[in-house]
Amino acid sequence: MPITRKKGPLYLQIKNIIKDRILHGEYPLGSLIPSEPQLEKEFQVSKMTIRNAIGELAQEGYVEKRSGVGTTVIRNTSFSKLSKGKRFTEILVEEGHIIQKKLLGSGIVVNEAGTLLHRLFGERCFRVERLYMLNGQPYIHYEHYLPSAVAPNAEAEGFEIRSLYDFLEENQIDLENFHDRFSVGAASADTGRLLGVAEGTPLLRRIRRSCDAEGRVVEYSIGHYNTELQDYIVNYDA
Repeated sequence: MPITRKKGPLYLQIKNIIKDRILHGEYPLGSLIPSEPQLEKEFQVSKMTIRNAIGELAQEGYVEKRSGVGTTVIRNTSFSKLSKGKRFTEILVEEGHIIQKKLLGSGIVVNEAGTLLHRLFGERCFRVERLYMLNGQPYIHYEHYLPSAVAPNAEAEGFEIRSLYDFLEENQIDLENFHDRFSVGAASADTGRLLGVAEGTPLLRRIRRSCDAEGRVVEYSIGHYNTELQDYIVNYDA
């Protein structure tokens, strides 16, 4: 997992990577995360850097460190105000599934006049394409679009996004509400290839608009779900 000082303090980058693994089931609730020497070797950093990262996770309530035992995952749901946006994957993780994310690409795109993206973001916007794996199988193909101003260094060499919602938080973008619309969509050639289904296969399609406190759209996303693998789940709390 590449980290660099250009992206901020190393211990915070490592903390966010480990937290992301916890939230997506790679390190299940009640399990031990890798030992400090293993993490030092993986990230090629000092013991103090790893200890600072683990200390941050412990302060946030995700892990508990015990002498002679190791560091145990004690929480696998988000404290963030954005937890509404992550809730579906959290439900899957709570049921014992493992979610892995693959960044397929990101960068600035030019929007054609008269299109929805042009109306939402103007001439340019920032596009992120991701693939979610469910227990090792391709499950969701996502395309996210955001204002170009949130990623001024998007075209710089080595620019990458690990977690979209962490990226928004780091750029002080507060998502106040979400609006989801569901329909049935036919798999395009590219989406079908990524999800391992034939072109034209019916897929669950979720279109999301995420807005800030001023009502401005700061994220527009299209997700295609292969529900042959797993239904889309919604839990309603009383």
